[in-house]
Amino acid sequence: MKKIILATVIMFAIVTSCNQKGKEADAQSTETSTSANELFACPMHPEVTGKKGEDCPKCGMELTEPVKTSQIENNESGSHEKMKSVAKPSISTDAIIKSYLDLKNKLVNDDTDGAADNGKKLYAIFNKFDTKSLDASQKKQFLNIADDAKEHAEHIGDNAGKVDHQREHFVLLSNGINDLIEVFGTNQKLYQDFCPMADEGKGAIWISELQDIKNPYYGADMLTCGSIRMQIN
Repeated sequence: MKKIILATVIMFAIVTSCNQKGKEADAQSTETSTSANELFACPMHPEVTGKKGEDCPKCGMELTEPVKTSQIENNESGSHEKMKSVAKPSISTDAIIKSYLDLKNKLVNDDTDGAADNGKKLYAIFNKFDTKSLDASQKKQFLNIADDAKEHAEHIGDNAGKVDHQREHFVLLSNGINDLIEVFGTNQKLYQDFCPMADEGKGAIWISELQDIKNPYYGADMLTCGSIRMQIN
């Protein structure tokens, strides 16, 4: 009887050990498979993905940024990771946005004189903007945004021939235009784009009417550097 009990205990221990080893093997296999399938992106061109350490075909940098699963699925479906629909505006910001986009396109083309002209036009449009239809809260928000935006538009307008200086102020102007759209909306289909190299490597956004990347912070030097962060409307 003792022999039977002992044999049963030994058999149970063997089965338990085998099951445990099988689970460990499965876990190890899953981990290996996950690691092999993991994708990494170029820090300068996030749309370029591959295995870690491979070179980006656009700029030659190593692929070092882990790509999230949700991001992969969104890229495969042709959508962007972040999509945004802004409410229709209670006031029309069309003239401001058009002037900003004209200025942006001058910087894309490295046209410092044209950027200066458009900076002055944008400054004038902000000054002429009619705030009578705004309530007290909206008016305060608009004026806060406008005061900063005008300062940067003025710097751009006064510095023809100094494109680097113009682009420094365009970083801050773009933040203001982004805030304006968030508060008052827009009737246009726009994109919030992002350049990881702008603003001394800190990265900066800009607003564009184009789905293709046309970088205003570097122009012809790195025209396609950047990615779409979100679609507006």
